[in-house]
Amino acid sequence: MNFTWILLVVIAAIAVTGLANRRNLQAPLVLVAVGSAASFLPGMPRPELDPHVILSVVLPPLLYSAALKFSVATFKRNLAPILRLGVGMVLVTAFAVGFFAEWMVPEFTIGAALVLGAVIAPTDAVSAVAVGQKLGLPKRVIAILTGEGLVNDATALTLFTVAVSAVAGTRIVTDSPLLFFAYEVVGGVVIGLVMAFVVKFVRSRMYDSPLETGLGLVLPFAAYLAAEELHASGVLAVVVAGLVIGHYSTDASIMTRLQERSVWSSLETLLEMFVFAYMGLQLSFVIDDVVSNGLPFLHVLGYGFAVLGVVIVIRPVWLFLSYSRVRFGVTFRRGLRQKQLSWKQNVVVSWAGMRGVVTLAAAGGIPFTVANGDPFPGRGVIQAIAFVVAVGTLLIQGATLPFIIRRLDVADPYEVLRDREQMELARNISRQAGEKALADASKNLPAGIDRAELHDVMDRVRRSMQARLQLQEADDDSDRQVVQRKAGALFDKFRHQSLRAQRVALIAARDDGDLDDEVLRTVLEGLDIEEAAAEERLRRRRARSADDADTGK
Repeated sequence: MNFTWILLVVIAAIAVTGLANRRNLQAPLVLVAVGSAASFLPGMPRPELDPHVILSVVLPPLLYSAALKFSVATFKRNLAPILRLGVGMVLVTAFAVGFFAEWMVPEFTIGAALVLGAVIAPTDAVSAVAVGQKLGLPKRVIAILTGEGLVNDATALTLFTVAVSAVAGTRIVTDSPLLFFAYEVVGGVVIGLVMAFVVKFVRSRMYDSPLETGLGLVLPFAAYLAAEELHASGVLAVVVAGLVIGHYSTDASIMTRLQERSVWSSLETLLEMFVFAYMGLQLSFVIDDVVSNGLPFLHVLGYGFAVLGVVIVIRPVWLFLSYSRVRFGVTFRRGLRQKQLSWKQNVVVSWAGMRGVVTLAAAGGIPFTVANGDPFPGRGVIQAIAFVVAVGTLLIQGATLPFIIRRLDVADPYEVLRDREQMELARNISRQAGEKALADASKNLPAGIDRAELHDVMDRVRRSMQARLQLQEADDDSDRQVVQRKAGALFDKFRHQSLRAQRVALIAARDDGDLDDEVLRTVLEGLDIEEAAAEERLRRRRARSADDADTGK
């Protein structure tokens, strides 16, 4: 698949996603469906990318972007459930699928079956998190799903490397799987930390937003490739680097933060759309491969659906065994019990097991031959089953997940209360810090400043600060009362219209030759920040209105 076709796929994916969003449909499902149908068009070229390209070009920025937005404190707070899913669930799934597939598929050895298990073990939380955020899933559930997505790829790819080397007869860094896993983890974490702190050190001395953003764009690829060169986990290196840079992002300038937010949001969206379209475009060619290898297509399809059933069932079984172990008698510490998800939340997490890009990339990365030149056992069957599982979980679980979330009503009422308390705390901290700064400034007056002029300046600063805080308070109050909410929405609407009118008038003056273009650009930079804030408030209000409509409020 040449570069031109890749660009055409991306353009088509953007158009399909835009249409799906306007129709309030799940874009990943629509992209897979449209891509699957398009794969049967006459003359459609095979979408065949080197798996190493997918793993080293597509995966790092997706993981890094998710890690940038993920709180280190939240990761630590939910470490136990994240590890149960990101490590324990992956291992359980891989071995359960491996033993089941070895029993069912005649073409498989136990090693080839374990390769299949490693291929389909990692979940992709992209669509689940997007749906959950839209439908008001509790933040802790979103955090656990996101954390699982950051960790499980490293576990699955490490297991995949060990299983492939065992079947193919190739050597890895050490013959001990446990030592190799430990080396991958420690090496990936160390390389990620080193790369992140080097980039942080360099960026702190740049004072140039475009350069800082550019360096941030390079970091995930550099961390991944550096770790892979040392046979460590590139996935973990990227995740750790993203967590560190995201944690210290508050030290960056406002322009750098705005740029990075926009750049990573756009890049993440493009890559996700391409991945789901790429998945769908594989369908007809997977069928051709099975037929050309002389395998009975219906038998292979049956294998795929059988493995899909095991994959769908094993996740809730594992989650509820873990839930029961903690809830009923094995763990007696009350404090730990209070931190567990409810059974309804566990149902949602257990159903959010969609597979994605890592599954397809790993399946494509299986070698054609083993060390002695013989064909890799069951390679075509593994790829076909992996495709059925990836698309099947996305279409079955992804399509029904919104219904399950709405039906179970898993919203946490205490979370809303805590959010309000935290917002009030933030406003109090801001108010006290601002007043203290003004008081300190008044004690250290610059030479030649008139006392009356000073008081006038101080009052203007204080009014500006109070207006911003009152605006936040009005925004929160508007969430409690419908009448106030409408007033707040009108305020945001009129403010946004005012800013747009200023922009139009300034541009018209430039076009008429009355205003210099350089002056226009300088003034618009300030308006851009205000307008971005206004648009963000409008977006949040629309999202809240949609949530209320979904919950029947």
